This record gives sequence, C-alpha cells and structure tokens, in this order.
Amino acid sequence: MTLSPLFPRLPAPPGSAWLKRRLAARVSDVFNDRTRGETPVVRQADGLFAPDSVVRRVHGDVVAMMAGGIAALLLQMLHPAVLAGVWDHSRFRDDMHGRLRRTARFVAQTTYGQRDDALAAIARVRRIHDRVSGLLPDGTPYRANDPSLLAWVHLTETTSFLAGWRRFAEPLMPEHERNQYFDGMARIGTALGAAPVPHTEHAAYRQMAAMRGALGVDARTREICEILLTGPPAFPGGRHAVGLMTRAGIDLLPPWARQMHGFAPPGPATPLVRAGTFGLAETVRWAFRA
Repeated sequence: MTLSPLFPRLPAPPGSAWLKRRLAARVSDVFNDRTRGETPVVRQADGLFAPDSVVRRVHGDVVAMMAGGIAALLLQMLHPAVLAGVWDHSRFRDDMHGRLRRTARFVAQTTYGQRDDALAAIARVRRIHDRVSGLLPDGTPYRANDPSLLAWVHLTETTSFLAGWRRFAEPLMPEHERNQYFDGMARIGTALGAAPVPHTEHAAYRQMAAMRGALGVDARTREICEILLTGPPAFPGGRHAVGLMTRAGIDLLPPWARQMHGFAPPGPATPLVRAGTFGLAETVRWAFRA
C-alpha cells in the first residue's frame, strides 16, 4: 500500500530520517514477502485508476485499510459459503498473515499497478476461484466463482475500506466522492465475476441489508475469528498496534454484525480506541512522507 497525498507535510524533528526509513521499511515488509522476491507496488500513471482517483486516495492509507480489512473479513465469515471456502481451501490456520498479505498485495496491484499487471492479478484470482468448490455442512454445494458469493466479498471490502478511510482519514468526505469510490470499485468487482455490484453508497447498503437473511454464525466462524483476532502480530508495534487495529476493525462493523459475532457494543473505551488508531495512522503517514 502507498500513502495518500491528502495529509500535509509537518516539520520533521532532528535525527528523524533514520527512524522514518526504518518504520517505513518495517511496514512495507508486512505487505511484501521478501522471500518470494516481492517489492512494494509502485504507483503507475497507466493503471486501472487515474492518479487522482478517489479509489487511489482511499486505498493509500495503511492503518485505515488494515482496520477496514479486519472488518471486511469479519463480515465475510458470516456468509456460510464464503466461510466454507476459507475453511476447506485456505491455509489460514498456519498462515493467516500470508492470507492477509496476499489480499493487501492484490488491492495494491489493482489500485496502483500498471494496467496489464492489474489485469493479470485479477486473472490469477479468477483461476484460483475456478478451482475452489465443495459442500456446506448441510450438503449444499458451493463454488467460489459463484457471482453472488463474489458479490458479498466485494461488498464487504468496499464498505469496510471506505468506512476505515472516513473514520481515520477523511470524516467529511462528500457523498459524491463516496459514490465515485463505489463506482470505481465496481470495475474490479465485475472483472472478478461478482454480480450484482453497487455503483453508489446507497446501493451498497441496500444490498447489504438484503443479504442479512443469508448470514449466520457457527463454531467454524468463531474459530476463524479467534485466529484472526489473536494471531501473532506482524505489524510494527507488536501486539499493542495489532490489538488497536483489531478493536478499530470491530468498531467499524455494523451493530447487527457485532451482535452476531458476540462482540460487546461500543463502550467508554471506544473514543480511546479511535484516538489511538488515528495516532497510529498519523505515525505511519509520517513515516512514508518524503
């Protein structure tokens, strides 16, 4: 992921250059597997989105995207067929960090990468989905390339990423730009095979409300959530930083989703979580400013 240019440059204290470089490198390592030769995705002018697009702006903030990504995963696991695909075909028990890293890299490639590279990343994901199928506990068959399942994944990601951006970066983002975000991301969802995909914020939340009857929680949901929420920390700052972003992700969930997962409603500590996460986001922004 790369830093959004929205935030102004602040004067750097003396001797901070080394600390900035070290923190930026550690954050970069979270999202790039050096053992596989991965390097950070560089912003390209000829990508799927224009350099000044709303999509690039929203996806450029590391902490907001991390919190939004946690919220998206928690929402995705409420769908029995999406849950089954992860349970049956993913190495999440052994490599949750790897799964999160691959998702983040896909977002970076399709948001900032050169157009052909972005389309190649989409094609790779589609080939993987074509090989994933199975049966739900009640015997109902599922396929990962089912347009309705892909639509749920797309819906949870777009609503959660935008919620994270608005909470920790741009609370006053105007409605027309929020609609531009959904309209832009609809291109990615459609290319992946999702249908239907929302083109406006109103359509997104209407679609989510319509999906609630298909959602549920069982023992497998709770086990995956336990691994997601208590796994080994990979982000700079260790368990404190990861715990903060995890709580921030839970805080981004709709009230009905919090209740389904058994999470407590917002309490007296919620303002502290939000302030702490914003402070963490500002620290990472500082590290990536030239």
